[in-house]
Amino acid sequence: MGGCCTSKENPVLPTDLLMSRPAGEELVPKRLPLDGKSLAIATHLITLFQQSQGNPQKELDRLLQELEGESTDYRIKRGLAHLLKSETFSTFEIISPLEPQLLRQRVFALSAPSPALPQTASATLTTLALQLSEELAYEVLPDQIRTGLYADLSENRILTQFNPPTPEALLHRYNLAQVQGIFYKASQIRINAHRNDPGEYKLLFRYLKLFGLMAYIEGDADHGFAIAIDGPSSLFKPSTRYGLDIAKMIPALLHVTKWSLSAELQIKDPYTKEQKTRRFSLNSGCKLVSHYPPGKPYDSLLESAFADRWATLKTDWILEREVDLIPIPGSVMIPDFRLVHPDGRSVLLEIVGYWRPEYLRKKFSQVRQSGCENLILAISERLNLEKAGVKVADTPAKIIWFKDKLLPKAVLAALEE
Repeated sequence: MGGCCTSKENPVLPTDLLMSRPAGEELVPKRLPLDGKSLAIATHLITLFQQSQGNPQKELDRLLQELEGESTDYRIKRGLAHLLKSETFSTFEIISPLEPQLLRQRVFALSAPSPALPQTASATLTTLALQLSEELAYEVLPDQIRTGLYADLSENRILTQFNPPTPEALLHRYNLAQVQGIFYKASQIRINAHRNDPGEYKLLFRYLKLFGLMAYIEGDADHGFAIAIDGPSSLFKPSTRYGLDIAKMIPALLHVTKWSLSAELQIKDPYTKEQKTRRFSLNSGCKLVSHYPPGKPYDSLLESAFADRWATLKTDWILEREVDLIPIPGSVMIPDFRLVHPDGRSVLLEIVGYWRPEYLRKKFSQVRQSGCENLILAISERLNLEKAGVKVADTPAKIIWFKDKLLPKAVLAALEE
């Protein structure tokens, strides 16, 4: 089973580490060649992280600052280090015998002025160490308390684990991140997915759905699809999060064999502060490397948990994951599951969980346009459908409601009806 791509798997670069240059009307992001110089920088950085395991982040930051020195390529080194610090590769933890805030409270309470017994700092730590050793049933040393007092500050977190990429993989991730950053300022994006394996379309559409992107889709699996996506700059209120969601979609596009992309960007001139329109283009020959698995991502924990529960159910109904691709005007509908019975019956299942109002309106519009009568719609009771302007009554689907989790028995009951 392929995993959903979370923020842990999606380290991106902040705006100040993005590098690009204008070429006429086009904007060209920075890319590092996989040559000796770039590989040497990547190798050095990876080695620093490996050597820093067990040390606080401030020690790692000091080494990184020394590496940057006064070199003109400091932003490249800083960008590579930013990616290595992400949860994909590094685990920073708070190491303290007690939650630091509680530890501070205990220390301050013990060190409060007392006319009968004035406490020195050393005596306070020794006293608290004895108390905690008794409470926690293992030995706590005064130095552990001293270290743990402010262990919750980012600079004091300990690098407990580092999963090193190869230098080549780090450079590929950096080049992809620079391209992804282009889409933070996109106003319109158009993707032409040419004739490909239908499975590649499904994977791409799953990621569009996973990240909640507002896409208008035309075409079919035999001839290809044209996909128009509104960028964050086109929204009534520009959304940084939405721009990041678009950026996270790009690695999924790289799994499609043949495609081309064009985007309009709204860039603020650093001198005049005026908005300028730039263009960006990319195609399947870009030589970028995706770090996404080519498997089937679940859109949510709801779906993943439901599939796990169904696997333990004793029934003749077989649960299949997103196998139907239903073209509808302006979009494509891919129901979450298909349920197949040995007697030939086939029913589609769509789970509507926790989504934004515009997504809900689009989803119910798709259901109506699809005209599917063999569709079960499982809807969370947490959703405020009335506020989203959604009417359930005029949908052709069978409706079932659920609270915190969708139970297979509820779906089974609807199937048997």
